[in-house]
Amino acid sequence: MKAFIKRIISPILQKTSAIYLKKRRKYSYKNISVWVEPTVFPPFITISTKLLLDFIENLSLKDKTFLELGCGSGIISVLAAQKKAIVTATDINDVALSALISNAKDNQVSIEIIQSDLFEKLQGKTFDYIIINPPYYPKNPKSIAENAWFCGENFEYFEKLFQQLPTFMTKTNATYMILSEDCELEKIKAIALQYDIAFDLILEKKIALESNFIFELKKL
Repeated sequence: MKAFIKRIISPILQKTSAIYLKKRRKYSYKNISVWVEPTVFPPFITISTKLLLDFIENLSLKDKTFLELGCGSGIISVLAAQKKAIVTATDINDVALSALISNAKDNQVSIEIIQSDLFEKLQGKTFDYIIINPPYYPKNPKSIAENAWFCGENFEYFEKLFQQLPTFMTKTNATYMILSEDCELEKIKAIALQYDIAFDLILEKKIALESNFIFELKKL
């Protein structure tokens, strides 16, 4: 019953956030503030961004190469850069990337910002850490904004992600993904297994009706 309710509420949240984000909004975490532009995933609507920020704050990132794949507002990248990581942030949304240029400058950090569909324009690069907060609702996105929420009716986002990801995974680097209990977690894990990728649960956090999970992705 709870999962059913969540599946009803979550699309409503997406529509509500689209209305709320008809103009830019500010989001803050401790001493970091970023502007979230219309069409960009709103980190204040769900708890996933806050959980990732708390998680990343405890990582030792100095001089480590760090990729935020699908950065949205980019606040995770800003935090990693503040922790002296060598940061790359990517997204397919040009509005998000333009805003991140300004947000990085406002927070006095340096970030390599690349327009890329997943790993499309990252060939030849290596990263010590890869962070992914993916879209996971099974519906075909109809706009650039909906790409932040919907992974395709047949989970095409994950098919493409897990096909590309092994090239960037090594024995010494770490890839982390956050997912919610209201996604089709077993379906996503099954797609990953097709590409010899397993999920290792690192952190589970429950707030109100929602449990979120941070997984480390590992090559089998």
